[in-house]
Amino acid sequence: MKRAEAPSRHEIRAELAIGLPFLAAAIAIALLFDSGRSLEAGPAVLLVLAYGALSHVRFYAGAGHTVPTQLVFVTMLYTLPTELVPLLVLIGMIVGNVPDYVRGKLHPGRALMLPGDAWHAVGPALVLLTAGAVDATGGDWIWLAPALVAQFAIELVVSAIRSKLALDIPLRDQLRALEWVWLVDALLTPAGVLAAIASVDRPYAFLLVLPLALLLTVFARERNERLEQALELGDAYRGIAMLLGDLLEDADEYTGGDHTKGVVALSLEVAEELGLDARERHNVELAALLHDIGKIVIPTEIINRPGPLDASEWELMKTHTIEGQRMLDRVGGPLADIGRIVRASHERWDGRGYPDGLAERSIPKEASVVAACDAFNAMTTDRSYRCARSPEAALDELRAHAGQQFAPEVVEAIVRVVMREAMRSAEDAVPVADGRRLPASELAQAGIDVSSSSPSSSLS
Repeated sequence: MKRAEAPSRHEIRAELAIGLPFLAAAIAIALLFDSGRSLEAGPAVLLVLAYGALSHVRFYAGAGHTVPTQLVFVTMLYTLPTELVPLLVLIGMIVGNVPDYVRGKLHPGRALMLPGDAWHAVGPALVLLTAGAVDATGGDWIWLAPALVAQFAIELVVSAIRSKLALDIPLRDQLRALEWVWLVDALLTPAGVLAAIASVDRPYAFLLVLPLALLLTVFARERNERLEQALELGDAYRGIAMLLGDLLEDADEYTGGDHTKGVVALSLEVAEELGLDARERHNVELAALLHDIGKIVIPTEIINRPGPLDASEWELMKTHTIEGQRMLDRVGGPLADIGRIVRASHERWDGRGYPDGLAERSIPKEASVVAACDAFNAMTTDRSYRCARSPEAALDELRAHAGQQFAPEVVEAIVRVVMREAMRSAEDAVPVADGRRLPASELAQAGIDVSSSSPSSSLS
């Protein structure tokens, strides 16, 4: 498990580049500002411990997770010396991780990542201190809106820097996770303000939020258990899909072998290029894997016919999408949804496809991706009745039929993916005398046509 492993040098460099500036900013705020509020040990210790405990109450959604620490963080801003809150937040994170360090679930070296995670505390503290709005009573609470904006903006900047330096998660996926984080933080902020107001006359009144924190803990545990069960069930269905794919490969070496693998690989890249969400990409993967599963019931002599099919044979061949849906409907669960996509995998953008004559946006977008990728792979693969075309010829064919047979945006995405892989292949394949690799721009200047390089490495 990566969390239990020591961070790599690359991760250390990236986190130091983010964490050291945080420490500098947090110390500068502590030294240069004065909220006029003294640090009381009892409330400070309790709030730091509560922050550390809530930092482990994780709600998972989409590509990431969030924690309900905003409930305590806002209270800290208004009950503790505001200028010390960024440093206290960092201490809370460290304290919260101590049990994981002791049990070996988290490598101590990963504490280097915590300063970068604490950046969100800097923006609100700086806004409130600059505005002199460090009292939750009266009208000072109205400064929470710009404080929240500052918090979210800093989180966005830190995510962008991490995306650039660490290259572990695309920024687009981080933004999807941040949307969920921002929503939860915004909803919990008023509860934190109320706790802070109650603590003005009664220093420990903020403890009233602890039952809410415990309730969130119970909800998070219940939700995460359900997610784990759903993931296990999803893995089971994916295993069934893989088994069906193996059956197809046994029935027809071409359809179930390299062809299906190529369609799956290209379809996933195109789905990513189009910005499809995680569920849609999962649907694309399974639909690409199973788009030809119905051919199991088609006679082998028709599947492997070296020449064109006659009218009756072609009508029989066209039933394979219906048969594929029927098979997946019998499995049920998520694969029933995949069956709907498989059924539509030979529909045309102009409505002249089969079996239902769907057109344009009535075609599931996953089916549009699989259909175009299936066609590209088929054109660039040797068949029993013809030789493979070049990638360039296949792309020209896709462009010629964009808006008729294929969704235009899907064709454009395939072109970008294939050309990008061709550029990479060209750079890797053309060494110069001193052993360096020329970039595509230099190859083009030298008169070498990089677009002619085969992208097959990404499609097989």
